[in-house]
Amino acid sequence: MSFPEYLSDRWPTIAQMMFEHAQVVLIAIGIATVLGIGIGIAVEGHPLASRLALGLTGTMLTIPSLALFGLLIPLFGLGLAPTIAALVLYAVFPILRNTITGLESVPGAVEEAARGMGLSRLSRLVRIRLPLAWPIVLTGVRVATIMTVAIAAIAAAVAGPGLGELIFIGLARIGGANALNDTLAGTLGVALLALVLDLLFVALSRLTISRGIR
Repeated sequence: MSFPEYLSDRWPTIAQMMFEHAQVVLIAIGIATVLGIGIGIAVEGHPLASRLALGLTGTMLTIPSLALFGLLIPLFGLGLAPTIAALVLYAVFPILRNTITGLESVPGAVEEAARGMGLSRLSRLVRIRLPLAWPIVLTGVRVATIMTVAIAAIAAAVAGPGLGELIFIGLARIGGANALNDTLAGTLGVALLALVLDLLFVALSRLTISRGIR
């Protein structure tokens, strides 16, 4: 069966897998964004705490993804839970790093002016510092999202949802009927999903970042 014929026959299944892949990535990114920004706000301005937080979260990126998924099986079993847990662990670091960097990049003169206007620390954070840091923070979220789209494909090793199932099935049956088509469809699906999500972040940046600080 040619690849176009394969796609014509299997596109509903592939579309469902792509939806599940996007769903698990966005859930993980949502959790990682809350954690990354929250921790970044808490440790920013405290060099030792910042280094410790970045060191711990950065260590997660040194663990091979297949090994991390395997280590999470005793804790979460198979399926959705270990998939989301692993993706969150990988995604936190770029978001945390960019949150700290973004907050530290806010000019001191702006901070002093806001303090002189009588704004509290919380008000300065919400109304001044976070909006100015947002372009850098959003870049961290964008990088984390594209990264986890690829890593999520490996979640098929722990029965996770998404396009990784097609890739693993194809590789397991290499040389058999439609094995190459399965692998190619899964790989192209992951690449297409990464491209779509990246374009969504471009649109989000235009909607959430004022023209004056782009």
